[in-house]
Amino acid sequence: MEHLPVEVIGNILSLLGCARDVVIASATCKKWREAWHSHLHNLSFHFGDWPFYHDFTSTTLEILLTQTIFQTKGLQCLTILMDDEHEFSAAPVIAWLMYTRDSLRQLRYNVRTTPSFNIIEKCSRQRLEVLTLARNSITAIDPNYFKFPCLKSLSLSFVTISALDFSLLLSACPKLETLAMVSPEIAMSDSQASVELTSVSLKDFFVESFSSEKFILEADLLEKLHLKDCTFEVFELIGKGTLKVLKIDDVSVIHLDIGDGTENLEIIDVCNFTIMWPKFYHMISKASKLYKLRLWGVVFDDEDEVVDIETISACFPLLTQLSLSYDLRDGVLHYGLQGLSCLMNVVVLELGWTVISDLFSVWVAGLLEGCPNLKKLVIYGVVSEVKTHEECQILARFSEFILQLGRKYGHIKFEFEYD
Repeated sequence: MEHLPVEVIGNILSLLGCARDVVIASATCKKWREAWHSHLHNLSFHFGDWPFYHDFTSTTLEILLTQTIFQTKGLQCLTILMDDEHEFSAAPVIAWLMYTRDSLRQLRYNVRTTPSFNIIEKCSRQRLEVLTLARNSITAIDPNYFKFPCLKSLSLSFVTISALDFSLLLSACPKLETLAMVSPEIAMSDSQASVELTSVSLKDFFVESFSSEKFILEADLLEKLHLKDCTFEVFELIGKGTLKVLKIDDVSVIHLDIGDGTENLEIIDVCNFTIMWPKFYHMISKASKLYKLRLWGVVFDDEDEVVDIETISACFPLLTQLSLSYDLRDGVLHYGLQGLSCLMNVVVLELGWTVISDLFSVWVAGLLEGCPNLKKLVIYGVVSEVKTHEECQILARFSEFILQLGRKYGHIKFEFEYD
């Protein structure tokens, strides 16, 4: 071990990440202490790494972090994530950022800070590539001053920012590829009725727990769009047809428009979503490269609508994974079984129910017959703790049905997940 170059020891310590482990390991010998001082790249203060962080006051933690950070040189990755009980003063936080700004590539900061100050200002014009901020405010973005020439990933959680500043912030990030927003508080001006974001480089966009009357995203290179737990009257994506992944989870939207260029879509994952099927299908019908389709907990705007699986199989010939949850209303099954002989490439089939009935077995059998090359079947079910006599009988019949399927389709792997 004594022959290891000090730079290699620095890399070893950087892999530990957790600040407490790094400090303890650096006490091994003088050479490891030198590596800690001069060649450490990664340092993390995370309340989950050490339970005693909870017992320290905010002032004690500020002193501890200051002493630790100021003993390093050339730090590239810094993570500071504390629980809700702690609140840091602005002065030491500014000192940490100013001390590391010339070398820092990744910053993750999630601590309430008072008085509030613009962390973005202290990070701009530097080499930062990844920035994750939470529970802070971003104000007064000056496009002539704020520049992030290297920033590729930006994540904002519980952050307060105006719609105008948000737009200006994105314009200051010419290389931004990934943008994530969780519960942002976006203030609207009197002259601005919608959130409008534009990026020339964005490839991955995720937003969770956000409501807006109108949200417009213009991103010509966008490949992945993920909306979760959101409410929009209008959501519009303006791009050049580069979208590959569309995920919608527990979203309420009156008008959804992802453009006509859906030819490159490969994955569609829709969960807990109310849709007008003809309109939604028309929007995705050109996705001939689609290999994964998931429609789970989908509520149809028109109760008479039925998903034509024959049309799905014809429009998505490369489909290899299909996931559908069983929906039965007034005796009408919302996923028809016609034309299933075309699902030749499906090798993974996921099926589930919320309220089970005997028709579920018929539905499963029909889908299996339409997937001759199937290799894996996953059944997701909801079983109530207090089961009625009728439900017990249905479950018993379904169990017997599954045993018969297992004998008939010995080459298929069966899996079950019940809640």
